[in-house]
Amino acid sequence: MNRPGLRMDLNLFRVLDAIYTHGGISAAARALHLTQPAITHSLNRLRELFGDPLFVRQGNRVVPTDKARTVMAEVQLHLKGLQATTRMQSAFRAAELDRQFSVGFRDVLESIAFPPLLARIEKLAPKVRLVSRRIAAGEVERELGAGTIDLVIDRRLPAGPRLTSEHLLDESLVVVMRRKHPLAAGTLRRSDYLNARHVAVSQLGEAAPLDVLLAQDGRSREIRLVCQHYFSACQVAAATDLLLTMPRSCATGFSQLLPIATQPLPIKLKPIPILAYWHQSKNNDRAHEWFRRLLIEAIGAAPEFRVSTAH
Repeated sequence: MNRPGLRMDLNLFRVLDAIYTHGGISAAARALHLTQPAITHSLNRLRELFGDPLFVRQGNRVVPTDKARTVMAEVQLHLKGLQATTRMQSAFRAAELDRQFSVGFRDVLESIAFPPLLARIEKLAPKVRLVSRRIAAGEVERELGAGTIDLVIDRRLPAGPRLTSEHLLDESLVVVMRRKHPLAAGTLRRSDYLNARHVAVSQLGEAAPLDVLLAQDGRSREIRLVCQHYFSACQVAAATDLLLTMPRSCATGFSQLLPIATQPLPIKLKPIPILAYWHQSKNNDRAHEWFRRLLIEAIGAAPEFRVSTAH
């Protein structure tokens, strides 16, 4: 049971957040530039405050209890709110910003958005650094909440009330093949598409939405190869008779580098919405807002995305 008279120290919650985010007392000590005994002492005070162990050891890591998981969302939200309030007190100047931003990107978006984005950042904020990471859909909300990533650009995802999103564009799919492929001339028919052999892309082993739709209709494609990235799959399609179904924007960019042709996908699918996601605790972070707007503008200005949206 909690002790009513136990003095609460804001730094205790920074320790709680660090242990939760970094998965251990030693890692939390390094992150906060404190000693391990100091972290252990704070954890003991937190345990007394909450009347719960909060973390239990599992191998080389500590795992949060149900109680810790329950309170962490509120703890992280308020810590980030306090940090944002502090940052708001000083005038924001992009040219003086010295910060690293992490973005959750699919490789298809990364290759198109980063070149124009980096050109703008080097001109406006030369000290800003960028990191791109691939994040599983089920981890997006947790990582945004923990602050381990700043922004996620992806298809429509299940998003809780603490996430903010903005619709960027609608993406369509095309069929990529080598330029002299027998199906490159004329209209690609549905029967020819289904009877062909295919190369697919899956980074995490998930089935493509197209294959899920075909299965519901009692149909399937013959997939001979699964790649992790669209560029390598495009290279395979350029050198073989395998067909590749991929986002139009990425195919438009790769067509300037590889001997490939594109055909409209002969299966009706709704356009794929692409959205930006961020945690609501970032709404008052002026640096985050500046970077967010810059990234969204770079995506909107990319020729490959303009072509995709027009179709």
